[in-house]
Amino acid sequence: MSVIPLVFTSGWASGINAYAVVLLLGLFGATGVSDEVPAALQRTDVLIVAGVLFLCEAVADKVPYVDSVWDTAHTVIRPVAGAVVAALLAGESGSLPELAAGAIGGSTALMSHLVKAGTRMAVNTSPEPFSNIGMSVVEDLGVAGVIIFALFNPVAAAVIAAVLLVLGIVTVLFLASRIRRFLRRRAQRREEKRPAGAGGPWPPG
Repeated sequence: MSVIPLVFTSGWASGINAYAVVLLLGLFGATGVSDEVPAALQRTDVLIVAGVLFLCEAVADKVPYVDSVWDTAHTVIRPVAGAVVAALLAGESGSLPELAAGAIGGSTALMSHLVKAGTRMAVNTSPEPFSNIGMSVVEDLGVAGVIIFALFNPVAAAVIAAVLLVLGIVTVLFLASRIRRFLRRRAQRREEKRPAGAGGPWPPG
């Protein structure tokens, strides 16, 4: 069977929480639950690093504004992780060239990352922290559920991931005004933090 559905699903999930994807796949492979997981993801050092980073993300992802800073820092990390995981999956199965798999996984991860980052910007226009916590929990559960499902029914999981990606894009477009409001507030805060006179004209001699 082609590995494309699993590659697509892992890419979508990596764009939301790459560390959870690596940790879950590695654990399922190491415990013998699935034979589809590459040996590189089952290594003890990889699992430890992924576990520590997952815990860091679990905290940062639930704090207003900190989550958006975290997302910004992961704009490159998540797509790269999605591409690497996809390439490893392709290399394990031999049914898809690794370069093509990396392109699928990386581009899908980038799209889902942008959806997540945009949604969080919109959520951060609300002053209370409960929306962030709720969104983070839903995202983590969604990633875990879809990845576990993908190991047993990759085609159905890929369909679910595709539907969630489309719904996410539509949601971000619907929340565009809130996202612009968040960006304006962030620019205003940066402007307020600048030292007086910074970037202004030179004082007269």
